[in-house]
Amino acid sequence: MTDRRAFPALPALGADEFRALHERVRRPVGGGGAGRGALELITPERVVAAAREVRSGRRVSLASPVETVRGPDNPEPAGHRMTGAVAGSVAGGLDFARDHFDMNVHGDADSHLDALCHVVWHGTLFGGRSTDGLTADGAAELSVALAGDGIVGRGVLLDIPRLHGVPWLEPGEQVGAAELAAAEAAQGVRVGAGDLLFVRVGHRRRRDERGPWRAAEARAGLHPTAVEFLADRQVAVLGSDGNNDAAPSTTEGVAFPVHVLAVHAMGLHLLDYLQFEDLAPLCEQERRWSFLCVIAPLRLPAATGSPVNPVAVL
Repeated sequence: MTDRRAFPALPALGADEFRALHERVRRPVGGGGAGRGALELITPERVVAAAREVRSGRRVSLASPVETVRGPDNPEPAGHRMTGAVAGSVAGGLDFARDHFDMNVHGDADSHLDALCHVVWHGTLFGGRSTDGLTADGAAELSVALAGDGIVGRGVLLDIPRLHGVPWLEPGEQVGAAELAAAEAAQGVRVGAGDLLFVRVGHRRRRDERGPWRAAEARAGLHPTAVEFLADRQVAVLGSDGNNDAAPSTTEGVAFPVHVLAVHAMGLHLLDYLQFEDLAPLCEQERRWSFLCVIAPLRLPAATGSPVNPVAVL
């Protein structure tokens, strides 16, 4: 267990400091195109290597159940209604039970994937792409379709509350690069090029035990400077059981600095509001924190994101 006070204080960032950080972590884009962003780091060879992470064959979902009840962090809950056969209305013969779903993909309760077209920063998308392709009909470029064949690779879970001997981080707390490195050392794992990095802050456990709160106003997450750790290690995907960004932001003029850095500068697909309360105990039992991970977003050709159910295979 490590006392958080042992780590360097995480400073508020001014506008100029943030712009300099954005430039430091910005992913070079060759040939004038943005390609698939950091997904290009997940080479076929790395997928084959990730498959060798499977030893016990135990499988676990990293998604939280879809929320259909309105709450302080979920003012627009997913809708679900039956449209076919229900008890009391089945007349006999052949019938079908059917239903309808609708969802605000980028809410603060449901697990989802952010596409590279999700973040607009100073009038551009990742790779300097124009926003002209963002129309009422959807995103013409950098949509979730880039991940339509699925994201498969080596997942690594860094458990920050475990590092500090607490069940969760409190809303507003931020995680720095030094804590990510310390979690690696404590867990005996190292994040490498092309990895899918998952950072547990305990958001879901706190929500389950204490009930939902206005997560848009207060939540634990990464400090913007922690993104330099991701850039140095050439991480391909970033996910958290929170929003990845802490709230309130301590970056001048930027409410979601980690989103801007990860998506706009680095071309990382983000996964928000996952849950690791099933995965973490399995990692403890097997004494390893890396695994094969399969992420299959819906094939939505022009969408800015997708509900998702990542599966870890140990």
